[in-house]
Amino acid sequence: MTQILSRPAHARALLALGLPLVGSHLAQMLLHVTDTVILGWYGVTELAAVVIGGSSFFVVFILGSGFAQAVMPLVAQAVGRGEEAEVRRATRMGLWLSILFGVISYPLFWWSGAIMELLGQKPEVAAHAQVFLRIAGLGMVPALLVMTLKSYLAALERTQVVLWVTVGAVFLNGAICFALVFGRWGMPEMGVAGAGLASLSVQIFTILALGVYAGWLPELRHFRLFQRFWRPDWHALRWVFRLGLPIGLTSLAESGLFQASAIMMGWIGTVELAAHGIALQIVSLGFMVHLGLSNATTVRTGRFAGAQDWGNLRRGGAIAIALSAGVALAQVALYLGLPGPIIRLFIDARSAEAPQILAFGAVLLAVAAAFQFLDAAQVLALGLLRGVHDTRVPMWIATVSYWIVGIPASYLLAFKAGYGGPGLWAGLVIGLACASAALMARFWLRVPRGYSAA
Repeated sequence: MTQILSRPAHARALLALGLPLVGSHLAQMLLHVTDTVILGWYGVTELAAVVIGGSSFFVVFILGSGFAQAVMPLVAQAVGRGEEAEVRRATRMGLWLSILFGVISYPLFWWSGAIMELLGQKPEVAAHAQVFLRIAGLGMVPALLVMTLKSYLAALERTQVVLWVTVGAVFLNGAICFALVFGRWGMPEMGVAGAGLASLSVQIFTILALGVYAGWLPELRHFRLFQRFWRPDWHALRWVFRLGLPIGLTSLAESGLFQASAIMMGWIGTVELAAHGIALQIVSLGFMVHLGLSNATTVRTGRFAGAQDWGNLRRGGAIAIALSAGVALAQVALYLGLPGPIIRLFIDARSAEAPQILAFGAVLLAVAAAFQFLDAAQVLALGLLRGVHDTRVPMWIATVSYWIVGIPASYLLAFKAGYGGPGLWAGLVIGLACASAALMARFWLRVPRGYSAA
């Protein structure tokens, strides 16, 4: 009979795996925060363009990253079953699908200006965003490859290197972005184009660093990850695609909710869009903690599921949820207690628009405090369900919650009820509430009885 680990043992194991992932996610997010801060000091129109451009890149990335994210539970369960060959097969085909998706998505970035104008963005914001995306979009392939290798290494509990490579990328991005946006240290002043070039450079650096580590670390060489990489494995390709596409669509449903909110905020005004971008960056930084815990939960759940150890799986899930709830409580206190000092980090306080951005951003952070527990719950539930390869029904839950409930609620509260930006964010709360309740119910009602994927 399998020994049930104590709650402290589960917590220690989860934090040992999860804290480096939290750190790497925070560092990854700081790449975007750095761009926001630098462009916030450069100009409001440029800031709004990078906000909408960066969020557009992220929406496409999050769809493609479903294949990369599928690698994590597949590798974790293969390790739990002791099937080493399956580790290599799943990861290789995850890399293949990442390359394919990155190539076919680039035309969206090339013609992004026209697309954004059709979606109601101001012409000057759309033009700047297109300049940014035509350069940054070239980084989609390396960005997705990085995500795949991160999933592979995380499933093998090699998370420290992911953290340190990402931290190094933050400093590299900050230096390149500052130099190219403002034209410092002998570099030309390139504005938003400089931010795009910095993003591309960092993605290339990161994939080279992780690729060398994953391929040549002595402890990992027995997986022979890149040996005969060009040879297709159609069975494993279908395997990763079937699990990864619903993951990507689930993530797209959630990120699309926030992207739609950015588009609708752009209808209200440029200053409001800039404040929305800053508030969303702040909230997203907090979300990275929950995402890291969710990833660690996926790995541990996958290991337990591979070994058919349902008792430890359930107890470990409960501990993960409790830890995430504690983090959410601290975030609520921060957003309600210190909104002004946090927002000031992102703008030039001497600019004419600063008082408006500060006031509007503080209101948005107050609304954000209302959905911290909901956002934490839905991402932890997704991590648990992915660990047991349940991705299709969660995809439909997310789609209905965010697009049938959340986005219409945002539109009605913002424009029909007249609540503007705060009403728009209140709709996000409603969508997240539906998703978190349904996803948590699915996990706890199914797994305790012995799991069988639908």
